[in-house]
Amino acid sequence: MTSDFPTLIAQQIAAHPQHRLTFAEYMDLALYHPQHGYYSTQAVNIGSQGDFFTAPHLGADFGELLAEQFVEMWQVLGQPTPFALVEMGAGQGILARDILRYLQRQHLDLFQALTYHIVEKSTALQTQQQQILSGLPVQWGELPSGPIAIIFSNELVDAFPVHQVVVINGQLQEVYVTTTSADNDSPQFTEVLGDLSTPKITEYFKLQEINLLSGAYPEGYRTEVNLAALDWLSMVATRLQRGYLLTIDYGYPGHRYYNPMRREGTLQCYYNHAHHSNPYINVGRQDLTAHVDFTALERWGDRCGLIKIGFTQQGLFLMALGLGDRLTALATDESPASGQAIQRVMQQRDALHQLIDPRGLGNFGVLIQGIGLTSNELASTLRGLQN
Repeated sequence: MTSDFPTLIAQQIAAHPQHRLTFAEYMDLALYHPQHGYYSTQAVNIGSQGDFFTAPHLGADFGELLAEQFVEMWQVLGQPTPFALVEMGAGQGILARDILRYLQRQHLDLFQALTYHIVEKSTALQTQQQQILSGLPVQWGELPSGPIAIIFSNELVDAFPVHQVVVINGQLQEVYVTTTSADNDSPQFTEVLGDLSTPKITEYFKLQEINLLSGAYPEGYRTEVNLAALDWLSMVATRLQRGYLLTIDYGYPGHRYYNPMRREGTLQCYYNHAHHSNPYINVGRQDLTAHVDFTALERWGDRCGLIKIGFTQQGLFLMALGLGDRLTALATDESPASGQAIQRVMQQRDALHQLIDPRGLGNFGVLIQGIGLTSNELASTLRGLQN
């Protein structure tokens, strides 16, 4: 990232006929500009000492339990060969490594049948992935079109650019980004309100039967609309002929997302492992994220042919897949151990508890959708949803 990035954005604003960008356009530049965006440079910093961390950073258990669900899905689908396992937005590649190593050790039949694909927009992260996954059978590229597959993501949809809207004087206005000086060496970004940039925003709320102008929402109520998530679902539905889509992320059902009490929305910025709410500083050097509206994913998915199989919380999902058994095994292990081994056990136990903590990762949503499944396959209750 260079100091010229804010100036570059300011120049794009100045070149626009109305001298403004939608917040979604601004967020897309800040995160995904090919040279200076947060996810396109070495600025992206994931891990316990970085801007944020994800479940795979707590150890291999998350990936191993997820692999158990993939095994069952593969079995429900009739154990097809070849079989594609597609991870979208793979971070540093840690989750892929944990999944593949576990399948190679414990489920060699699936390991030998599958092709593991990673769809990664960030060239910086792809470089890290290739280093971590060296020697493992992984392919990179666009989302493949295949007859049978599992497509999954962990904390992907929250990073899609979002539109922001505000309730003002009984009208729904959109947030645009402009600047006080496009020629300044350090341009200052500011917000202006205007008419909605696209009728898709109105359609988004109709899809969920939510009326922000009903009188229940206070003056100045502000929230997000993730149209990019719907485009993503449409694309997945056209590529996946038969199989499952599994989405893990933090978020809420629509009625909770658009609760009148949540009047400032959910947009957050992460920088040096601290969060704040100003997206106009540290441009290109901080993560911008918004919670996921799972009802929108369910209802738009249904329109695209993606049938809802089930929705649950990550804590319940992982417990159903055997996390509780792992905790029990740690507690009842009576084999003699060194001080270092005891410390490792305590660290693993703490990590497992973090994965199911209802105040954190355990409250993440897990949405499973299917397409092209038979009635018998749809009737099969997946293990992760048995709670």
